[in-house]
Amino acid sequence: MRAAVLYLFASFTAVLCTPVVRDLSSDPPTVTLDSATVTGTTEGSLQKFLGIPFAQPPVGDLRFRLPQPLPPYNGTINATSYGAMCPQQAAPFPIGLPDFLNFTDPLLRHIFQHNGTEKDDPPESEDCLTINVIKPANVSADAKLPVIAWIFGGGFERGSAQGYDEQGTYAVNRSIELGQPVIYVAMNYRVSAWGFLASQEVLNAGEGNAGLVDQRMALEWIQKYINFFGGDSTKVTLWGQSAGAISASLQMLPYGGNNTGLFRGAFMQSGAPIPVGNITGGQMYYDSLVSQTGCSGRDDTLACLRTVPLDNLKAAVNNTPNYFSYQACLRTHFPFYNLADGVFLQDNPQRLLQEGKFMTNVTIVTGNVDDEGTVFSLSSRNVTTDNEYEEYISTNFLPMANSETLEPLWDAYPSNIRDGSPFDTSVLNAITPQYKRISAFQGDAVFQAPRRWFLQHLSGNQKLWSYLSRRRKFTPVVGSYHGSDLEVHLLNDYLVWFAYNLDPNDPNNGSALNWPEYTVDSPVLYLFPREGDPELANDTYRAEPMRLLTNLSLEYPL
Repeated sequence: MRAAVLYLFASFTAVLCTPVVRDLSSDPPTVTLDSATVTGTTEGSLQKFLGIPFAQPPVGDLRFRLPQPLPPYNGTINATSYGAMCPQQAAPFPIGLPDFLNFTDPLLRHIFQHNGTEKDDPPESEDCLTINVIKPANVSADAKLPVIAWIFGGGFERGSAQGYDEQGTYAVNRSIELGQPVIYVAMNYRVSAWGFLASQEVLNAGEGNAGLVDQRMALEWIQKYINFFGGDSTKVTLWGQSAGAISASLQMLPYGGNNTGLFRGAFMQSGAPIPVGNITGGQMYYDSLVSQTGCSGRDDTLACLRTVPLDNLKAAVNNTPNYFSYQACLRTHFPFYNLADGVFLQDNPQRLLQEGKFMTNVTIVTGNVDDEGTVFSLSSRNVTTDNEYEEYISTNFLPMANSETLEPLWDAYPSNIRDGSPFDTSVLNAITPQYKRISAFQGDAVFQAPRRWFLQHLSGNQKLWSYLSRRRKFTPVVGSYHGSDLEVHLLNDYLVWFAYNLDPNDPNNGSALNWPEYTVDSPVLYLFPREGDPELANDTYRAEPMRLLTNLSLEYPL
């Protein structure tokens, strides 16, 4: 608790100490932050300022601690290339590449075959807390442009800001084409054990959810400095997909829903608060790291882990399950995840929503693709019978529930292949007798049901919009797969309009289909069908199964 209070005080003090110098007229572009000259680069119609540190390097004794503020900048900062990415957890794709090539497309391969080993990747380092700014080149430092703050996904196990350079470049260029230019900011944050170590020891130290606090400090950096790049710190929109979208939602819940004014909007693709338990639930994985790194028997095992060589620690981390493991995304086997630590997340996020402990001054767009669970179910192809399916779900999703409690789940997600995901594809894509069933369950449990719960509890407090994408439905085996909306830039125009107006509708096209607000009484989705123009649909599909999933997860928190 004391560490969290000190962090908040230091961050608040830093925000008050606002720099006053602007200079974006030089070539290459420069900006003065505090007493430092930051030099960026020009790429076509854009300027990029890359790899700017926003917190002290979390190395040595700062490993596994909450991020610490930097002193004022001074000297010179070369911001012409991306900084190192934070240490990554290995997550090999569950099907060999030759097999994978037989049934899917290059877009999907690009997303899920990326394992941090490509030649263009930055090096991995624990000194990785940096932030990047991409802006139109032809705007002044006083332009007051809306800001889009990107939080990358990757299951809280992998990812980096550089991995989305093409996306950021595309988004800003597209905003210029639309006549509504924006500034794109992307931060690195610690992932896997480095950002989400969980145990009684971590709880006692008050150092839980360091990766989420990294994001928070980056948002505070935006408040302090983005005006000097031509941005408007009062018009910040969070943008995230998958774990990035989950992160954006959790940034509305910290410290009991404390309204800090760090952002005014959130645009979330495939991610909402997932039911989780207490941070002590990660004890078995913490103990495993302690055992594998030679820290067993030490009086202070957390202090010992801070001294372990990085390669040794990475090897131990890689021996834990990842999001492509047999257990996939189900709750009991996410070793390093955002869990309730009593400070940043005071409780299970879904209970915080029930109790009204969330920010009500944030306008929201959130949605899903149709087949969220397919790519994460490829690792469970050995589950082929009804009995194996029931054991798989009960062991990995609700291990504390008895068989009688779980009985309704088997009917809610039946074994009939036609009912499974990819949805509405008949018996096609059933690579095993249970694959489509597991995909349907997992997509709802981890993505669809949490989004609906999120919206239902925010309705009446703030403006909401929601969507569903069925694009790329014809992708073999995985259908409208997780990430497909991001991959085809489906929502970028809506994002730009939202960043400007807190409304995803095109303000200049009165003939376009109006995207209505989402409420409990009128839960309307903006539907992107397989092909053709958007349509409207009610958010009532699989209502009873999703309600059952949510109730069970609340009754049996981990």
